[in-house]
Amino acid sequence: MIDVTVLLLDGTFSSTAVGPMEVFRHAGSLWNVLTGKRPAPHFKVTTASADGRAVCCDGQIRIRPNAAIAAIRKTDIIFIPTTGLSLDDVVERNAPVVPWLRRWHKRGAAIASVCSGVGLTAATGLLDGKRATTHWGLAERFREKYPKVKWMPELMVTEDSGFYCGGGVHAALDLSLYLVEKFCGHDIAMQSAKALLIDTPRAWQAGFGIVPLKTEHSDDSIATAQEWLHQNFHGTFPLEAAFSRATIAPCRRSVAPSAIKMPRSFGNSLSGTLESAPALTAKGSERSLGRTRVGECREKVPTLRRIIYVQAGGGMLVRKPARGIRSVGAIASPLCRLPL
Repeated sequence: MIDVTVLLLDGTFSSTAVGPMEVFRHAGSLWNVLTGKRPAPHFKVTTASADGRAVCCDGQIRIRPNAAIAAIRKTDIIFIPTTGLSLDDVVERNAPVVPWLRRWHKRGAAIASVCSGVGLTAATGLLDGKRATTHWGLAERFREKYPKVKWMPELMVTEDSGFYCGGGVHAALDLSLYLVEKFCGHDIAMQSAKALLIDTPRAWQAGFGIVPLKTEHSDDSIATAQEWLHQNFHGTFPLEAAFSRATIAPCRRSVAPSAIKMPRSFGNSLSGTLESAPALTAKGSERSLGRTRVGECREKVPTLRRIIYVQAGGGMLVRKPARGIRSVGAIASPLCRLPL
């Protein structure tokens, strides 16, 4: 039995705590009940607050925990939900939690956090130098507050050295299922998703909001082109105007840039998806954007439901079919193997 401690915090969005509790508690159980088999639960779920008292969640919802964090004697996974909408005082409001997380990390516990809860994990310093995602709307504030973390808000789930992070709010379910597969295997995760009617896979959260351009690279000409495109995005201009700034081969046609989505950045720092690539070039043609090849776009990017782009080493993108996808580095969600 795998011990999971779900941390309860004042101001949290209750679904980011209750949802994971249900995923863990019913893994290996609900599917079996529905299919006439003996339940075989895989997780023991315990809830804990800083002082053992009930917490007041967003919307005045009160949840009483099983214990105080000091009473936890065994745990394999700690799950941190959202910390609420107030970010400036999150460490002060949860002061006992920070050293508690550090102690359990030294003991080998996996630490998972979602949405604004990732900021509480980052406050421990344990995420420094590691990949992490969070709600896309919080990424810039967290970049300023915790600059040593490798923030990747375009991703729904990240994994790095025993730390698991999820995007905004309902990414708590994606993160929970990711952990079920990580600790219990693909079949249990697939059965849990089916029993709870959780839609999978969801590898990206970039489509839910505007992710700022990534310009953290050493190519000045590409950075110049990026900035020019960002400033002139709502106008109409020949793409030669942008490509000439980065010494890229010009295109032969003019398009309204609002009809396309350019890569988040170019060259070695490429990160993102060409979600509107069919509007960028005609089928069968081919253009060169930095080191990125955009061709046969109607074939390459029909929808994210059928094709998933996984960020690989060096910042490039690897095209792989959704079914049977393999993990690349530490950030490719294994849940991509679930049936579409």
